[in-house]
Amino acid sequence: MKSKMLSHPDIENSVLVIDGHADTPQRFLDENFDLAEPLNGGNFNLETARKGNLGAEFFAIWVEPKVYKGEYARRALELIDAVKQQAEKHSDEVKLVTSADGIERAHREHKLAVLMGIEGGHSIEDSLGVLRQYYALGARYMTLTWNNSNGWADSSGDIDDASVPHTKEGLSEFGKDVVYEMNRLGMMVDVSHVSDKTFFRTLVISRAPIIASHSDARALCDAPRNLTDDMLRAIANSGGPESKGGVAMVNFYSGFVSQSYRDALKAMLPEIDKAVAEARAQAAAAGRAFTADDENKLVRSYADRIPRPPLSELIDHIDHMVKVAGVEHVGLGSDFDGVNGQLPQGIDSPADLPKITAALVARGYAAEDCRKILGGNLLRVMREVEAVSKQLQAEERPRITEKQ
Repeated sequence: MKSKMLSHPDIENSVLVIDGHADTPQRFLDENFDLAEPLNGGNFNLETARKGNLGAEFFAIWVEPKVYKGEYARRALELIDAVKQQAEKHSDEVKLVTSADGIERAHREHKLAVLMGIEGGHSIEDSLGVLRQYYALGARYMTLTWNNSNGWADSSGDIDDASVPHTKEGLSEFGKDVVYEMNRLGMMVDVSHVSDKTFFRTLVISRAPIIASHSDARALCDAPRNLTDDMLRAIANSGGPESKGGVAMVNFYSGFVSQSYRDALKAMLPEIDKAVAEARAQAAAAGRAFTADDENKLVRSYADRIPRPPLSELIDHIDHMVKVAGVEHVGLGSDFDGVNGQLPQGIDSPADLPKITAALVARGYAAEDCRKILGGNLLRVMREVEAVSKQLQAEERPRITEKQ
């Protein structure tokens, strides 16, 4: 990491910063939130993106699996539409793009490049046709699962729940078809949220490098959602012998960053569960619905009692991931607007991203290494996924079976 050192403002002014994951589309749809408005309790808007020199954001198309059971595709389409409406409304500052070149063009035009990723394979409703249509509408990655297993891929969120059906090998035959079709389309395969078995099976199947759009290091915080050192090395080596490998992007959520925060929250869970049950019962007795937003606000009121971890713990994850996987295989995946406000000290919005750059420089990272971590690595992976897609589309397409 020894080369000409620049100050972090110099790096900020010359780098293309890419964030791999934000859940803001739910706010567009459910709160009628507009990107030009003040944050109003959220993490992401245009003002903070400008202040933080953010070049590109992947907005997550996430469908809550219980609330929207039976209508996953409809909800996903509405979220995609909400993102497109925001991009159209703010076309002077925002550009909806679908490629690595598109990100760079938007950057040259001094616009925020907006991209989309499907978070949770349940949203394809077991249909490769639906998957293809999400790609046609602009989605450029899909997280194979969210916290729920979906029948063809297993989630880390319910892998220990015996009442939930799981696959034998981590991917069913249809799941393997999904991964192949994503490779063929040019859609990045995202392994954040999947079970360990699904992770390793996916890396065997995929012919393109893999991403983890928002996961941390399990060695530093023992969360099933985080990546083991073996997983980090596997991502670095994903994509085949000619590949330059994938990228793991650090999640800013305190419960994945800090073991002490995670332990404190776990100890509080019985009290939280009791409070939620009582609030739900009171709402029922009053004849009103107890919404997911009601529950989130109640849970946050408890979580806010736990001190936020210092920013240095987030940087520790970047350090660890760089040491294990290599500096070419680490990126940023904030999870803004998806963690109920529980972020490290000093990180409240994209406006605070320069603090990460400053912390990396303070730890001795050279300018080129900062550029890789802040966005260059993901840009490289996107280009390789696009190249693999062209190769596969030139080959005879293998027989794949649509799941009914």
